Formats: sequence, structure tokens, C-alpha cells
Amino acid sequence: MFDAVVLAGGTARRLGGASKPDVRLGGRRLLDHALAATTGGRRVVVVAPEDVAVPDGVLHTLEDPPYGGPVAGIAAGLATLGDGAAPWVLVLACDVPHAGSAVPRLRSAVTEGAQGADGAVLVDAEDRPQWLAALYRTAALHERLGEHPGGSVRALVSGLDLRHVRAAATEAADVDTWADLAALEE
Repeated sequence: MFDAVVLAGGTARRLGGASKPDVRLGGRRLLDHALAATTGGRRVVVVAPEDVAVPDGVLHTLEDPPYGGPVAGIAAGLATLGDGAAPWVLVLACDVPHAGSAVPRLRSAVTEGAQGADGAVLVDAEDRPQWLAALYRTAALHERLGEHPGGSVRALVSGLDLRHVRAAATEAADVDTWADLAALEE
């Protein structure tokens, strides 16, 4: 059982300030790609500015301070899920649009022979973790947020026992620039 936190905030400076969740890839918003990846999740919360439309049944919040970065976004998402959060939380950035096909493998990595694992993270062909395409033990994230309320996601999850799940094709590719988007469109 898992909940999902979809991070869809940020200023998108390298996209000229475009609303990143509303940027379209293959005819669908980046946010819609991320939401499709949460299928099977119990509850989903999108952390994004108020003007970003989310479907009915999806929770919506904004990090404090606004544009405070992904750690603040994760904290806001977990706070919105509250005490009744599922044991696992899928953390996805909306700008990793092909991560959805890796979610079943992330789930398998934490359920098959991973006793005590704190989660599973998608890694690219060069073994670089995509911290915002990962499944984390909810309690472990809460604990780390208490110890490390700001900074980078890499620092937040340092020390956690995370399984690496190799990305296939473009699953770990993110959209930070228009060139990144064009490459994924091809």
C-alpha cells in the first residue's frame, strides 16, 4: 500500500518561466504523465501552485515557503497526507514523465527480499539516482525530515537503505529545458 506525492512546483527558469506541470509531451501535460504513474496508490497529493489544475480526488497543496524546493515539497505532501499515510510513499517529480513504467519495479524492489529497506530509487545508466522518482518508507522520510528540514533531497535521503532500480530507456530522463523536451518527443 502506498500514497504518492507529486512535486509540480518550481520556477522553471530554464523553460523561460513556463508552468512546468502544464508543459505538454506527447499531447499530455507533464503533470498528467506523473499522475498516471500513481495508479494503484491509495491517495495522491500534488504539490504545486494553486493555478495548476488537478483532477477531482487528488489532493493539492503548496510547499512553505512557496518555491521552497523539493524537500519543502515532500514535507508539504507528507503533511497533507497526515497521520493516516500509507506505509510507503511514491515521490515523483512531474518533470520525469516516463518514470511511470518503473513504478512496478520500484514496488517490487521494496517487497521482494528487501526486509528493512527504506525504499527504492530509480537510477540511470550511469548509476545516478533520480531521487524524485522513488518509493520511500513513509516513517523513514518523516524521521529524516525531522533531522534535515531543508537542503537537497540527496542530503535528506542520505543514510537510508535504498535499493537501486535500473531505469529502462528514458524512464529517468527529466525535462529541465526545451531541448530536453524535444529529445523526449523524438
